[in-house]
Amino acid sequence: MEALRELLDEIPGITVESLERETLRDKEVDITASIEVSGQKYMLVCEVKQSGQPRFVRDAIHQLGDFARCFAKPVTPVLIAPYLSNESRELCLQNKISFLDFEGNARLTFGTVLIDRVRANKPAPERREFRSLFKPKSAQVLRVLLRRPEQSWKVIDLAKAAGVSLGHASNVRKSLLDREWAELSAEGLRLKAPSALLDAWKSVYVPPVAEESRFYTTFHGSVLESHVRELFESVPNSIQLALASFSAAHWIAPYARTSTLFLWSEITGLQYIQEKLRLSSSAKGENVIVSTPKDNGVFFDAYEAERGIRCTSALQTYLDLSKTGERGVEAAEQLRRVRLTWQN
Repeated sequence: MEALRELLDEIPGITVESLERETLRDKEVDITASIEVSGQKYMLVCEVKQSGQPRFVRDAIHQLGDFARCFAKPVTPVLIAPYLSNESRELCLQNKISFLDFEGNARLTFGTVLIDRVRANKPAPERREFRSLFKPKSAQVLRVLLRRPEQSWKVIDLAKAAGVSLGHASNVRKSLLDREWAELSAEGLRLKAPSALLDAWKSVYVPPVAEESRFYTTFHGSVLESHVRELFESVPNSIQLALASFSAAHWIAPYARTSTLFLWSEITGLQYIQEKLRLSSSAKGENVIVSTPKDNGVFFDAYEAERGIRCTSALQTYLDLSKTGERGVEAAEQLRRVRLTWQN
């Protein structure tokens, strides 16, 4: 009520005659506001939600439609929430619902009045909750879902496939449903908007913390490729190792060739890499870069792109390329067009 009054008081010529909570025909209306503008009277009917995620916004839109039909005269339905994202605000616009959040985003329209205001920043809790969805453990759940977006999952099966606890999988499930990136059916949870999920992940993706080692090898072209195959064939299965970035993209969705070989490797794999590729210090100019990640999530869905050639997944390669400058972004988008295109 305070936020609504403050907004209305900012506009000259608007008189707030009453602002109160009411109960209407067994339906609780959170706030009704009676307003006068240039001799004309208007009624605002407001629904307040504790969460402004799209799923709750859609529920509020239906409730506001029911409330509006209970009045003899036309009213202006308004949704109020702590924070409304771009997606939530767009839902309101599509359904001709006015809205207001506590961060200052507002669109209120009635009679000759139009208040339209957008604030750029998300509140800190919203940013934290959004980023937590893409933290390593949660990301393992997303990797499983994005691998086969058309598949439906029971939470217990999803947790097992992702190697996380049932509670962690349930939290990811809730976040995806709240944002309407996933939907429920009798078969379980299924991604509804995989492309939107990937866009969101890319927007906050930060390459894993890793120790980078730079080397030089005299091998080039087909000779280097032959030694890379030998490397993967000789490394024990217990050691995680995969081509990364541009080197992985070359096998997944070729776009731009580079003379530098990029690898993700556990620390125990460095010895094998140095021996098989005959690496020396990078005094002559490095052409092999080996990154040893603190978190092994980059290997979670690595696979053999061709016999003897192991790469990070198309998803991981796309995320890594997207953070490697303009050339990398172009290669990432080519990879996405070839391997990461889904129907939302």
